[in-house]
Amino acid sequence: MRRICLTLPTDRACTPMLHELAEEAAYGVSHFDVEVVMLVLDSSSPADFGDHARVLAALPPVPGIEVVHLNEDAQRVFFQQVIKDAGLAEPDRILTMMLPGLRSYGACTNRAFVIAAALGCDSVHRRDSDSSYQELAGAKIFPIHHELSIGTTAAAARDRVSTVDLAPGSDDLPVVMAGASFIGDMSVDIDDIRQRDPEIYYNVVTLWARGDASETEKRALVAESFTGAGTEPFRADESVLTLVDPMRVDMANIAFHRIHEQVPLPPATETIGSDYFLMHLVHDSGLPGVLHNRHIVNLHTGERKTEAGFASYQLALTKFFLSMLYLWPIYDDLAKAGSSLRDDQGDIKASMVSDIVRRSTQLPVDENVDRLDRLDEAYRQLGGQHAAFAESLVGRRDQLLTEARQDSEDFAVLIDVWQSLITASKEAGAGLLS
Repeated sequence: MRRICLTLPTDRACTPMLHELAEEAAYGVSHFDVEVVMLVLDSSSPADFGDHARVLAALPPVPGIEVVHLNEDAQRVFFQQVIKDAGLAEPDRILTMMLPGLRSYGACTNRAFVIAAALGCDSVHRRDSDSSYQELAGAKIFPIHHELSIGTTAAAARDRVSTVDLAPGSDDLPVVMAGASFIGDMSVDIDDIRQRDPEIYYNVVTLWARGDASETEKRALVAESFTGAGTEPFRADESVLTLVDPMRVDMANIAFHRIHEQVPLPPATETIGSDYFLMHLVHDSGLPGVLHNRHIVNLHTGERKTEAGFASYQLALTKFFLSMLYLWPIYDDLAKAGSSLRDDQGDIKASMVSDIVRRSTQLPVDENVDRLDRLDEAYRQLGGQHAAFAESLVGRRDQLLTEARQDSEDFAVLIDVWQSLITASKEAGAGLLS
């Protein structure tokens, strides 16, 4: 029987979502021939971790569902042993990439990828703690309904979707990704800027545009950025077997098969959007995926509105803007490489990807200097908390520029050792987690 991993990385209190995740796991085993490992990677406070543990322990046992709940200490013990077993040259550096001690959307998902391999799961299905599910006629709309089309060939998946939009010759390729987007709150918490001053909002959002983007391209980017699937609620299932556009899916509503064991996500810290890399790699390498419409509901937590939460979030947004100096050229090179990124079986040539990432680190930082200048100007115009945040960056500019480049360098190193980590994890098995 196929074994899959439904995972929730979290660093906040999220007992409602844990209940809903358990419901999705139960839906999976009752509707499909699968076993589900419900993996909760918990970096929350000891008090919140305790609440989560009590909720998970109180769940009624369901045949075919295994619950694995790990705090960072347990994860660290696991990764120390796996890294040792893999015989890596820089074990401390790799451990820091996997468990940086700071918020990292890429690192937390990478941990899920490696642990899922140890648990014998052939796919990873990720949700977020600041989201929930839509409902129709009192029934929750679970994305896993479409995600289990992955793990087969495109030919076999044709009968499981509403529409097929693939080039001829794709039937033997593996379906490696399934995803949808979100409705509700914007994925990036800057709607207050949009409401206050559309011009400043435009100036801020275009900070993630390509350096050479035209005015038309920038306006198109602003129009579709961070809004997901809009506000239209779910009414009926639609799914397409296609090359999935990365702009149409969200990392709270995603599943991967095979490819997550071949290439990791960027381990950048305090950087939103650092976990979207594989979506681009799947698309640009010409691997099939399923795009569906079971969108999750995105929520903004109250913590973001506190003084500390605001500053932390704005830093992550700033570092996202700076990461694009490297990511846009990487995406361009992936697109140019196309199907040469994979072999005839659809497996990614990881060394090609790491070479592309490593080349990006040689770029001059002029664009990022300009991004910081433009962010400073926009935030000072907004005043209040935004102006105070802009002032807080004045003495950190060189550090931020250096960190953005270092993040790409680290990513290249992690890609190079990723297969060794996955292999060591599979060989160690679930015993390391008990």
